[in-house]
Amino acid sequence: MASTTASTPVLVGPTGRWKGALRGGRGALLATFVLAGLFVFIWWVATRQAPFDPAGLSEDELLSKEFTGEVVKDESGNYIYNTEKTRGVPGPQQVAKKIWEEFSEPFHKKGTNDHGIGHLIRYTVSRFAAGFLAASVVAVLFGVLIGMSPMLYRIFNPFIQILKPISPLAWMPLLLYTVQDPTWTAMLVVFMASLWPTIANTAFGVGNIRKDYLQVASLLELTWRERLFRVVLPAAAPAIVAGLRISFGSALVAVVPAEMLLGELGIGYLSWIEWNNLDIAGVIFAIFTVGLVGVLLDTGFTRVARLVSYAD
Repeated sequence: MASTTASTPVLVGPTGRWKGALRGGRGALLATFVLAGLFVFIWWVATRQAPFDPAGLSEDELLSKEFTGEVVKDESGNYIYNTEKTRGVPGPQQVAKKIWEEFSEPFHKKGTNDHGIGHLIRYTVSRFAAGFLAASVVAVLFGVLIGMSPMLYRIFNPFIQILKPISPLAWMPLLLYTVQDPTWTAMLVVFMASLWPTIANTAFGVGNIRKDYLQVASLLELTWRERLFRVVLPAAAPAIVAGLRISFGSALVAVVPAEMLLGELGIGYLSWIEWNNLDIAGVIFAIFTVGLVGVLLDTGFTRVARLVSYAD
């Protein structure tokens, strides 16, 4: 009697999917650490310094180098490079030392312009949040208004397209002259950076809502407010979120140079003051801090965007 073997389908339940996602997440995390380690190793090799060779240098030249701090004497009395004074691009050791120094006392205040990195991050994030949130509210409201009226869209769209590519930093001299306050100027620069992409995307999303949705709203005799919050905004949510994401990136890019140029305490100010002190390790630390803050803010924004996103 011939026997037949039937293939049994494998059912993957919620537990199996969760384990698969976990394995995928671990794989991505491992790959990230491997790439980070490779980057640090290449950085270390590229910036590694050869031992100081005093051959061919006179005693006066050695004394001059010691006077300027380029070299120091070790315990044996031999000249070596001064690790406190980096030659060229600093390596990961110097930057790691700078990170340790900054985060060992992140909330100190030792003077008017000597605040810890925790305070500087707070200043930058607060300016960014104030400018971005204010611009988002104005942009969404104005975008909905002109998106629901084809005539208003045709009138304002040329102005939006002209103003959108202008760098927000180009507005800074005019804003500083107008408000006479660097803190408000920095927030207004962020505001200008966040405004136009959200207006353009919101107007486009509202103007291209499927006609079926509006017809159903008319049949149900919804009020203007009900139509706005139950039909228009949910249907245009993907375009609005896309505009907010573009504005989010533009605002992050704008806030740091605004602080540098205005001399306002923040991460941008830290980068500029470290350059003035010729502390290149400090400049690299400030760059890494900007990137870390940007990643954390973008992660938070992505989670919020998922809550309001709408899919057909």
